[in-house]
Amino acid sequence: MVNFVLIAVCIIAGMVFKATKSIHPDAHKGINTWILYLALPAVSFKYLPKVKWTAEMLFPIAATFLVAVFCFFFMMFYSKSKGYSRRSRSTLELTSGYSNTSFIGFPLISAFYGESLLSIAIICDQTMFLALSTLGIIAAVKGGSRSGKVSATFILKRLITFPPLIGCISALILSQFIDFSLAEPFFDKLAATVSPLALFSVGLQLKFNGWKKLIPQMSASMLYKLILAPAMVLGLALLLNIKGDVAKITIFEAAMPTVVTSSIIAEQFRLNTKLTNLIIGFSIIVGFLTSAVWYQITEYFF
Repeated sequence: MVNFVLIAVCIIAGMVFKATKSIHPDAHKGINTWILYLALPAVSFKYLPKVKWTAEMLFPIAATFLVAVFCFFFMMFYSKSKGYSRRSRSTLELTSGYSNTSFIGFPLISAFYGESLLSIAIICDQTMFLALSTLGIIAAVKGGSRSGKVSATFILKRLITFPPLIGCISALILSQFIDFSLAEPFFDKLAATVSPLALFSVGLQLKFNGWKKLIPQMSASMLYKLILAPAMVLGLALLLNIKGDVAKITIFEAAMPTVVTSSIIAEQFRLNTKLTNLIIGFSIIVGFLTSAVWYQITEYFF
């Protein structure tokens, strides 16, 4: 409940500031710059050094990438059947293949399963972050191109200059040689700004005019993100005979709503930010309801 109130406050605050015209129309770009260049890299330095990489953690890693890859094919067929542009298709890929594994996922896991299982959730979160920083950016680059075709060199350049990915790789490498425990309070404070500022940015950009025309796209996105994706991970867990807490948390994290960072990436690469922000808002609300259902399903099977 506390998390839901915080989400609502942040989004509504952005909408109010925008409506009163007391803030610059492009203010969200400055907020997004802070998140991309400082806050998101801090997330990597906060969590990655603490991760204990074991064989059983291969399942949440594989499942997270699998959800993103299958989203590519799902949205490709869906977009072609509807005659959508490459830009719209990339927007749907970005909003449907990546879960809100931390801001929504962590509190819900603590509430349903207990804080002791957050170690597994962190693996899902950082893998999702890596997938978003690679596969997500590739989709965004292609969608943002007028021709829809970009060279491998251009994509690679955008990837290696994407601040969150640089932070992720740096945290993985440097943590092997440097103890970041003294800097942890600093990283905590920076990382804590990600979700509220990202949601405030969503509120600044949120437009409800013409939202009814976007119901088909929003429905397709939420169908995949909140139902098909976790169902696929459930099937994979049963097929591979993955049991216990690892299976439960991986499935539950796959069932989380759209990650708010997708809005920032969509704006940076000139995708459909209106559709992105609407999907974020609606998927969070619906996701609170469907997560309770997925909790019951995971308890039944595992």
